[in-house]
Amino acid sequence: MRTRAAVLREMGLPAPYATSAPLTVTELELAPPGPGELLVRVHAAGLCHSDLSVIDGSRPRVMPMALGHEAAGEVVAVGGRSAFSVGDHVALAFVPVCGACGPCQDGRAALCEPGAAANAAGTLLSGERRWVSPGDDVMHHHLGVSAFAEHVVVSERSAVRIDPALPYDLGALFGCAVLTGVGAAVYGAQIRPGDSVAVFGLGGVGLAALLGAVLCGAGRIVVVDRVQEKLDLARTLGADAAVLADEDVVAAVRDATGGTGADVVLETVGNADVLGQAYAATRRGGTTVTVGLPHPDRMLTIPAVSLVAEERTLKGSYLGSCVPARDIPRFIALHRAGRLPVEQLLTHRIGLDELNPAFDRLARGEGVRQVVVL
Repeated sequence: MRTRAAVLREMGLPAPYATSAPLTVTELELAPPGPGELLVRVHAAGLCHSDLSVIDGSRPRVMPMALGHEAAGEVVAVGGRSAFSVGDHVALAFVPVCGACGPCQDGRAALCEPGAAANAAGTLLSGERRWVSPGDDVMHHHLGVSAFAEHVVVSERSAVRIDPALPYDLGALFGCAVLTGVGAAVYGAQIRPGDSVAVFGLGGVGLAALLGAVLCGAGRIVVVDRVQEKLDLARTLGADAAVLADEDVVAAVRDATGGTGADVVLETVGNADVLGQAYAATRRGGTTVTVGLPHPDRMLTIPAVSLVAEERTLKGSYLGSCVPARDIPRFIALHRAGRLPVEQLLTHRIGLDELNPAFDRLARGEGVRQVVVL
């Protein structure tokens, strides 16, 4: 079938993207789903810094690529026998989970080894590509999803069935922003009731991490960002103190947590310097969790002795350390119970042809989560 998709052919084009137009919406041929695959009509797709980092070249990927990785839609065809049925509503997660490798067997689906290999190669979990580009180009899948498209073929291991009563524009957020942010608080940091918490960066993932901290019963919560409007929003969602990033943020976070630093600090920016600040703002015996993805060349320098002498923990959390098939329905149920107000993260609804200026908005830090409605 033919379908429209947003294609990135070259990384590193300069901003503003409304002018340089790195993404081109074009018609592609989409081959039918193979065994264990689904054809999904995409109804909503979220814009994430992980997409922006491919556009600006700080997260290199194979080119050309149909971009996007956070989506919700409806199954319109299945490839052979499947656990899914036509008409199912699904959220798409950006790590296909094989269920059989060592990490999957250990409950660490985010580290699925075949999933990681497929994502790096720009293929589906099967190793196949279902995009057929005009000419001789090999068109790649983005993280097994390629969300900025009217239709996609995905591995059924990338899909999770969701409540059909959930609007698609909210359902999309559960595949990345909510999994990553709430999961980092619940599973990565394992926040305990009463813990003091600081969150660096208030994009969709950072604000989801804040919601996760509130869900866990955190005590005092401090947030850090460079945009005052996001700090104001965070206060309405449960933050007790807000720090504008042009201040001495380490001193400000320490002051806001009794002078010692926070028990748990979550860094969501994807910047090595900010991660260093987050570590410095963590108290002795505390835990620093990072979910951001800096450029692969960036290094982090910390006082090595602090890991032992201060019993510090520094850890990463990918996909929120979640198991999508378990945690997407769990987090949706918490949302429906009023305990995860995910709707507060959705600030813009746009069309597929508005992606380039929308990524300018994202790069400027405006809004929280923008969603393409298809």
